[in-house]
Amino acid sequence: MQKITELPKLPVRREISHKGDFGKVCIIAGSMGFSGAAALAGKAALRSGSGLVRVAVPKNILPIVASIEPCYTTIPLAEDSTGKISAKAIDAILNAVEDNDVIAFGPGIGISAGVKTVIENLLRQENLRLVIDADGLNNLSNIRDWPKINKSKVILTPHPGEMKRLWSGLFRTSQPEDRQTAAIEFAQESGVVVILKGFQTVVADNEKYYINTTGNPGMATAGTGDVLAGTITALFGQKLDSFAAAQLGVYVHSLAGDLAAKDKGQVSLIATDLIEYLPQAFKAASGV
Repeated sequence: MQKITELPKLPVRREISHKGDFGKVCIIAGSMGFSGAAALAGKAALRSGSGLVRVAVPKNILPIVASIEPCYTTIPLAEDSTGKISAKAIDAILNAVEDNDVIAFGPGIGISAGVKTVIENLLRQENLRLVIDADGLNNLSNIRDWPKINKSKVILTPHPGEMKRLWSGLFRTSQPEDRQTAAIEFAQESGVVVILKGFQTVVADNEKYYINTTGNPGMATAGTGDVLAGTITALFGQKLDSFAAAQLGVYVHSLAGDLAAKDKGQVSLIATDLIEYLPQAFKAASGV
């Protein structure tokens, strides 16, 4: 298992370019009461360089999500009686798969049979670049032997609680206490890229791993994970492979948190501050 320390670089942008050159991404997110998660992920994807961002949400919260940011577009999805994405939304979601380079699934979506059905369909899409975050992970943990049906190129972004549920759904043994070991063993067993969030976030696939060096306790606040999901999704759409997108996304996201904390303090840090400081973080990481 190789430890990676050098950060990947985004491709240099050509003078003659159009928005399609920098990734078309669709973020499937939100439910009743959780419109902010969808908006945070969408705004973060924009600030992380995506050429075109679409945010697909249950139709009843679409006006709220659309009003937060004019630079992404929105897609209405069928919903169930509780305001969560319904299985009836599958056709619209599969159309989005055809129209976009990357799909992100999970911020604020809640847990339901319909959401679980949608994830099962996404996993079966050949070579789909797919980021699964938040409640997308909790639904995934309820799908037995999901790696056996997976045909997509997947990045998972669990915090420790989500990792515990994913682990128990896939292994019969206890999860190792060592975070690095847990992330590596899960990545090797599942065949996906795993981002185990927390102090010194670990990124792993079945051949290599990275331990992040940026970040601070002020980032332990609601919504910062949604920002990370949007950041990684954008980088995945800019011709980085899954491990590189995860690694650079984790580093830049936490660096934005450090820059924000330096100006605002850790106590007052909120998720939108990270989006505000993403431009500085990308400039620092790229040297441009």
